[in-house]
Amino acid sequence: MRRVVLVLAGLLACSVAMADGSGDAVLDGFIREALERNPGIRAMSYRVAASQAVVRQAHSSRLPRLDASAAYMITDNAPQAFMMKLNQRQLDMGAPGVDFNAPDDTENIRLSLGLKYRLYDGARGARIGGAGISGQIAGAQEQAVRNTLIHEVTRGYYQVLEAQAFVSVQTAALASLEESLRVAGERFASGSAVKTDVLNLEVQTAQARENLIRARNGVQLAIAALNTAIGNEAVSEEGLPTPTLQPVAPDPVPVDAELARPEMRIGELQAQAAAWGLKAVRRERGPVLNAFGSADWDSEDLSDTERSYTAGVALEWQWFSGFEKGAKVDEARQLLQAAEAGREQVRRELALDRRQATLALEEAWARLQVTSRAVGSAEEALRITRAQYTEGAAEISVLLVAELGLTETRMRDTAANYDYQIARSNLARAMGTLVTRY
Repeated sequence: MRRVVLVLAGLLACSVAMADGSGDAVLDGFIREALERNPGIRAMSYRVAASQAVVRQAHSSRLPRLDASAAYMITDNAPQAFMMKLNQRQLDMGAPGVDFNAPDDTENIRLSLGLKYRLYDGARGARIGGAGISGQIAGAQEQAVRNTLIHEVTRGYYQVLEAQAFVSVQTAALASLEESLRVAGERFASGSAVKTDVLNLEVQTAQARENLIRARNGVQLAIAALNTAIGNEAVSEEGLPTPTLQPVAPDPVPVDAELARPEMRIGELQAQAAAWGLKAVRRERGPVLNAFGSADWDSEDLSDTERSYTAGVALEWQWFSGFEKGAKVDEARQLLQAAEAGREQVRRELALDRRQATLALEEAWARLQVTSRAVGSAEEALRITRAQYTEGAAEISVLLVAELGLTETRMRDTAANYDYQIARSNLARAMGTLVTRY
C-alpha cells in the first residue's frame, strides 16, 4: 500500500511542478524554434523571396535596356568589306588599284552601346499586377504552412505529455496490482484464499508490466515526432516537465470564422491573379511602341575609332496570329472561372474543417466532464473492493474488475485532458488564428 501512495504522490508532484504556468512558456519556445528551424518553413521563406524577385522582374519592364558589345570581323566579301571601310571613314573610291569586286581582306573592330525602351505596352500593367498577386500568394502560402506547423508542434507537445501521463498511470496500475498480489499472497499463506487468486493476479501484474513497457516506448515515439516538427532535437529522451492543465469551457465560434484562414486568402488571390492574366492576354492584342538607339565605334586596329549612331521609334501591331491570341483569351477566361470555382470550393472545405474542429472540441469537453468525475468513483470502488477481498467478502474476479476499471478510467481521463488541449489548438488552426500569435 505504501508503494501505491508513493506513486500517486509522485503523480501529484508532477502535476503541480509547473503550476506557475511555465508550461505555456515551454510550448511557446518550441513553436518559435520550429518557426525558425523547420525545413518546411525555410523552404516557404525561400519561395516568398523568389516571388518577390519575380515582382521586381515584372517592374523592371518599365525601365530601359542598355546593352554593350564588342566584335572583331575579317572578310573579303565585297559588300561587307565596303561597309566596314565606310564605317571606318577610310573608303577612298578613287584610290589606285582598288577593286570593289575583289577587295583585300578587311578587318573591323566594333564597339557598341545599345539602348531599348518600350514607350507603350498595354499589357505591361496587367503583367505587373499579376506578378504582385503571385508574391502575395506566396506570402499567404507561408502563413498557411506556419499555421499548420504551430498546431503540429502544439499537438506533438501534448502528445508527449499524454504519453508520459500514460506511463504514470501504468506505473500506478502496476503498483496497485502488486499490492493486491501481496494481499492475495498473505491470504493464500493463511489458507483463506486459493492458489488461483494468486495466479490470476500474477498474470494481470505481468500484463501491467508489458503495458508499462509499451507506454514508455510511446513516450520515445512521441518525442521523436515532436522533434521532427520542431526541426531540431529540442526534447531529450528524459521528456518534458508536466504543467498543470486547467481546462476552461470552449468559447462560442464566430460564424464564418474560417474566412481568416490563409488558405481562404490564397483562393481569393488566385482568382485575382487569374483576372490579371485575362487582362494581360486581352491587352496583348494591342500595339506596342518601342524607342531604340545605338552608338558604335569602328576601327581597323583601335588606334583611330570612328563613331556613329542610330536612333528611332518603332510601332508594332500584329493584326493576325492564326487565331492564337483568341485562343489565349479563351484559355485565360476558363482559368479565371476555374479559380473562382476553386475559391468557392476552398471556402466550403474550410467551413467543413472548422465545423469538424468545433464538434471535436465540444466532444472532448463533454468527455472531460465525465472522466474527471469517474476517476474518483473508480478509486473509491477499488479501495472498497480491496478491503472486502482482504476480509474475504469479495471474489478475486471482482477485485480484478475494479483494478482494470480504475486503470481504464485513468487512461480515459488522461486522454480526455490532452485531447481537449489538442482540440483547442486544432480549432484555432481551423479558424486561422494560430499564426496571428507568433
